[in-house]
Amino acid sequence: MSTRFKKGMLFCFIAALVLVLAACSNSTGGSDDANNSSQQAAKNVATDEKNSDADASGAAQTTYPISVSNYTTENGTWVAKEQTFDKVPERVVANTQGAAELLIRLGLTDKIVGVAALFGNVPDDIADEFKQIPVLAEGYVGKEVTIGASPDLVVGRGGLFEDADWGVGTVSSLNDMGIKTYVQSTSVPDASLDSLYQDITELGEIFNVQANAAAYIEQLKVRENALSARASAETINYASFSDNGDGTIGIYNGNGDTFIESAMSLINMHNMLINETGTLSLEKLIEINPDAMIISKYAGGIDPEETIKKLLANKQVQNINAVKNKKIYIIDFNNFWGYGDSIFTGVEGLADDLGL
Repeated sequence: MSTRFKKGMLFCFIAALVLVLAACSNSTGGSDDANNSSQQAAKNVATDEKNSDADASGAAQTTYPISVSNYTTENGTWVAKEQTFDKVPERVVANTQGAAELLIRLGLTDKIVGVAALFGNVPDDIADEFKQIPVLAEGYVGKEVTIGASPDLVVGRGGLFEDADWGVGTVSSLNDMGIKTYVQSTSVPDASLDSLYQDITELGEIFNVQANAAAYIEQLKVRENALSARASAETINYASFSDNGDGTIGIYNGNGDTFIESAMSLINMHNMLINETGTLSLEKLIEINPDAMIISKYAGGIDPEETIKKLLANKQVQNINAVKNKKIYIIDFNNFWGYGDSIFTGVEGLADDLGL
């Protein structure tokens, strides 16, 4: 007898049982019991069918233990380090908002026991789920508080894996304590959009949610293609700036932000300062004369609208194209420096602002 025929017989039998239970009920409390029984039976059938469909689709299932090549630092340089998982992680700390959002997208909200670095807007469609996650710190979280959440895995931005007041602890120190780590490859040097897809794929394998991961990658690639179709005909050269808090304007080089550069290239935007190092002067900004300028908005930071007013009032910069043409844009910090899927939301917003 075929498997499909057996499934059909099972479905018919349970459906018949549902009808019998409903018919035998009366208008008293017994009716409620019968209805509840019928609803549960129907729910079980739906679940069985869903699981059977998932099996039939050939979605990969993780066989534990599983090892993934991830990262650690040696003498200030990122190098490969393998992480081996004997089972699905059950208690995860996300060291940034962006890392937590990505885990939510993969259906892993119930695994997250802590999040930190809440610097941007949480997308509306996952806001309710995000509220379920314990907040370890509004800003960056330290090692002691991180460990206090009893995680079996810490996930997030590479630069925050440090033994510092603002760091969750080094990869090595956490691993020595039996805590696994997953550094987002989007947050290490030479990252690109492909690094994001790599992170999603590997997290899917680690948590045995490969089908969710594959489906989400497909959604993101649709958005990637849509952005490419909107690309500016001519390269838009831009520079980033910030408020130093003392009345002066700071110039951010974005050195090493190759993940952001990769995403911005979809709409043909280029960071003119990405190869610069050290502190940059206002004179450097005048010299490169960007077509556009961007400033990030983050929770607890100086209002970027006020900083833009300072910039526009500065007589030194009046001949910069971005200033003359009022091509100055505000971006959400988490969208770009969350090193996750929200990069698409950020670039889509810029494309809208630019009229692409």
